[in-house]
Amino acid sequence: MSGNHFKGHEVSCCIKYFIFGFNILFWLLGMALVGIGLWAWSEKGVLSNISSITDLGGLDPVWLFMVVGGVMFILGFAGCIGALRENTFLLKFFSVFLGIIFFLELTTGVLAFVFKDWIKDQLNLFINNNIRAYRDDIDLQNLIDFTQEYWECCGAFGADDWNLNIYFNCTDGNPSREKCGVPFSCCTKDPAEDVINTQCGYDIRAKPDSEQKDYINVKGCVPQFEKWLQDNLTLVAGIFIGVALLQIFGICLAQNLVSDIEAVRASCFFT
Repeated sequence: MSGNHFKGHEVSCCIKYFIFGFNILFWLLGMALVGIGLWAWSEKGVLSNISSITDLGGLDPVWLFMVVGGVMFILGFAGCIGALRENTFLLKFFSVFLGIIFFLELTTGVLAFVFKDWIKDQLNLFINNNIRAYRDDIDLQNLIDFTQEYWECCGAFGADDWNLNIYFNCTDGNPSREKCGVPFSCCTKDPAEDVINTQCGYDIRAKPDSEQKDYINVKGCVPQFEKWLQDNLTLVAGIFIGVALLQIFGICLAQNLVSDIEAVRASCFFT
């Protein structure tokens, strides 16, 4: 009887090694992202002066690699080692952590829909803060340039937002050669040009508004982002739903494996 009872409770090898293989990829990817972040900081000399991490006026994009990589590393470690060693504590930690992330994502989505105007104002403030710090960090500069090129925009709500930057503002006392200009990423693309003209935005805002549109993108990044969301609503919704289903699937598998492990331990205890 006791032998038959024990055979009725077994840990599913399929679930166990599926969770292990799935999470080892996230673990390795998480380590890679953290490594890239640390390398970027070392190239900028941040690691030799830790206090400089908080000196930037805008966002340091390296933080994105560090945070995402750190979360993926923690989750991957818990799921991978928990499944391989049949450690119920790590598996429960994995499923709870994943559940918290899912809840935060869901809450963020609902709040973003309810407080659309507030989100829009915060996005405007975020972009303007990063415009001020445009020349302070090369990674931030590349991120802003990519954003303006991809969405064919300039500034938060228009090119005049670049007055917030000490190098591009139009004040009489500004000695910068970039005075009354915009970054090259604001310029309209000429298909005939093979090499990017990084000086195409010089003095452009000294021209009348009617002429500026012939040389630069005059639309702001906030309205362009809203337009992009509307045009790609199905794609964005599909990605969010896919990620949510993947998280729920991971939680269910982890809980199923925990149940199997606890059932086997209970059967061994009563054998």
